[in-house]
Amino acid sequence: MPRQYPLNKVRNIGITAHIDAGKTTTTERVLYYTGRIHKVGEVHEGTTTMDWMEQERERGITITSAATYCKWKDCQINIIDTPGHIDFTAEVNRSLRVLDGAVVLLDGSQGVEPRSETNWRLADQYHVPRLIFANKMDKVGADFYDCVKSVHEKLGVQGVPIQLPIGAESTFVGLVDLVEMKAYVWPDDTGSEHAVEEIPADLKEKAQQYRDQLIEALADHDDDFAAKFLDGKEMTKEEIKRVLRKATISGKFFPMLCGTSFKHKGVQPMLDAVCDYLPSPVDLAAKKGHAPNSETEITRESKDDAPFAALAFKIQSDPHVGKVTYFRVYSGSIKAGSYVFNANTGNRERLGRILRMHANKREEIEEVFAGEIAAGVGLKAVKTGHSLTDEENPIVLESMKFPEPVISVAIEPKSKADEEKMGVALGRLEDEDPTFRVRTDTETNQTFIAGLGELLLVFFVVCLRREFNVQGNVGAPQVAFRETFRKKVES
Repeated sequence: MPRQYPLNKVRNIGITAHIDAGKTTTTERVLYYTGRIHKVGEVHEGTTTMDWMEQERERGITITSAATYCKWKDCQINIIDTPGHIDFTAEVNRSLRVLDGAVVLLDGSQGVEPRSETNWRLADQYHVPRLIFANKMDKVGADFYDCVKSVHEKLGVQGVPIQLPIGAESTFVGLVDLVEMKAYVWPDDTGSEHAVEEIPADLKEKAQQYRDQLIEALADHDDDFAAKFLDGKEMTKEEIKRVLRKATISGKFFPMLCGTSFKHKGVQPMLDAVCDYLPSPVDLAAKKGHAPNSETEITRESKDDAPFAALAFKIQSDPHVGKVTYFRVYSGSIKAGSYVFNANTGNRERLGRILRMHANKREEIEEVFAGEIAAGVGLKAVKTGHSLTDEENPIVLESMKFPEPVISVAIEPKSKADEEKMGVALGRLEDEDPTFRVRTDTETNQTFIAGLGELLLVFFVVCLRREFNVQGNVGAPQVAFRETFRKKVES
């Protein structure tokens, strides 16, 4: 099967934010406007596409990262929706490792929140270019300009508006595009249509002021653009877009947009920005790695005709197909039924089936190419962070680092029948989340589970019951009692 989209038209992005900033709502609108779904689901109704797990719908939060894909204009966009809760940091960490770009959502009334800062540092660690989308502009207290200030003060980066809001809070109706110098107005909250108009008279002066600031900021990122700017010449929108893309991909310039996903305003321009300004795999430097059992550096360029190299970033147990391994292809291509070489372990395994994921739904495909994200069935020994490569040209890609667990509890099966099943189930859950640990105390014979937070452990205990039909009791650890001589005594 030939590649459907040229590599330079592929975008691999994640959507990250502090909890309740509107990530899943935004993803739902993206899927709707790109035609991937035909009915919008809502978080408060438990009907969203990406939050498909029962626990996610009950709690109204994202717990595990979910992958999907859609098409916008002439681009294929592969999306990973990530959790916002601190206990599920591992999901954000491994997602950012394999993504080429990200959309960072801010609550328009809160600006940069603690989890936003944590995610930002993770994105810095993996050098991920980002757009910043100030969401919930219809909310009481929402202020786009405060968000811009918050980005400067808390993140210490150059967040530059490429849009300005029209109206505020309940009067928010649209935005001004500072590149096109046009206004986008949504007449109602359904998002069924929007109008492209002249900029409102009361915003023209402010729009020109911010456009001048945008052009001045871009002049630092391109010599020809800077020369034209210093000569006082007028910039065309094509020139601005070219340098804006270059600056964003450099990872030192962060365009800021605004909207309200819940009210269907600003989503389409955000999708335009993803295609226009975030990188394709060919825009980024070749991936570095090293030869197995050697420190010799090797690089892989994003080309279909290069040797196959991919990174496994997520393991998931599926009741229907078994172990599912999510991987990002960095170079080459591979067909279903082929053998892959695990450069970390030296093992050779058969990739039985290749799946393109849409949340919990699967589409079987024959072949996957450089720059794409897919899932494989049949890789029994692969772990998160392992490099899957061509056996003749192996490469160990940079893996990912996860924080150590901070909380642990004791767990025991409720019955003898649950004992064997619990060991198997805990082993599978440990495979799925690198921050989840299982150990047995040799003195008390208790089994302990550990993770990044109480909510994470509660989630896994519920998984034991619902997915593996294992009943367990959770409690405090027992302390081994020891006696020792303190002094001599005479008998």
